[in-house]
Amino acid sequence: MTDTLFYWQAVNLALDHALAEDPNVFIMGEDVGLYGGTYRATENLMAKYGEMRVRDTPISENSFTGLGVGAAMTGLRPVIEIMTANFALLALDSIINLAAKIPFMSGGQFPVPLTIRMPQGVAKQLGAQHSQRLEHTLMNVPGLRIAVPFTPHDAYHQIRQAIRSDDPIIILEHDLLYFSKGPVDPSQAPIPMHQAVVRQEGTDITCISYSLMVGEALKAAQELQQDGISMEVIDLRSLSPIDWNCLEQSVQKTHHVLIAEEDSRYAGAGAELAATLQERCFYTLDAPIARTAGLDIPIPFNAELEQASIPHANDIARAARTILLQRSQKS
Repeated sequence: MTDTLFYWQAVNLALDHALAEDPNVFIMGEDVGLYGGTYRATENLMAKYGEMRVRDTPISENSFTGLGVGAAMTGLRPVIEIMTANFALLALDSIINLAAKIPFMSGGQFPVPLTIRMPQGVAKQLGAQHSQRLEHTLMNVPGLRIAVPFTPHDAYHQIRQAIRSDDPIIILEHDLLYFSKGPVDPSQAPIPMHQAVVRQEGTDITCISYSLMVGEALKAAQELQQDGISMEVIDLRSLSPIDWNCLEQSVQKTHHVLIAEEDSRYAGAGAELAATLQERCFYTLDAPIARTAGLDIPIPFNAELEQASIPHANDIARAARTILLQRSQKS
């Protein structure tokens, strides 16, 4: 049955169903119990399942994430909530040196079925130390899988898939998506966790994006339609692995690529996308791959400067027009 839910409600429902389905699943993190978690994601779950399975922790990210790794090695399925990705910097030893490496270093004898959820991104004047995006750091770690759900439906199913997996998986949830709404159907068979989807069909240019920026890309596509420009919008849904087949099929149709991301331009996800697609699709492209991304600066606290530091729909539309204008001038 399909219901219209807030994103946070979809996350909450996924955790509720996982706890009910498997007694080995438990949640651990700061304020996940009595308070109900960041953005209400674990609301009422401690009352329903008890404090042994929904466990409040001290403010010690590396410690409780390390506990999660150890619990996963014994056969449990921990779900760690790190209150914000900015605090995950304190847990990188457990994430990078333990969760990502133990399955490989043990020759597969110790799988680590660990799910780590964390909100991230530029919200509303949270300051430089609370507005970071960490995909660039986490993508560079072999052994981690990274999902970036955009819709409530994807948030529900990708969290469920992550918890069932025997691999360590990071779920990056954008702060500003929690109060977005959309249809959620728990009974629907989910698409593969790391498969990209085409959110809007197009023929002139492919815009590749993920997380909150998918919404900006869809707005830009509507704006471009008024100019007779047809932009295909792809939601990656996953940053590790990346669904290259979906991207290649789109490039073969449009011959032009624009990558839109909120994260800083230098050495980010967009850089990897551009480099690999250039290698795989060089003879299909009619123009160089373009990128629109956040500025390479710490996020300002000032509201106007904060918004000026990241791309929006009009920036994406302008970049798309520039690519296609260059093509028309050459022809």
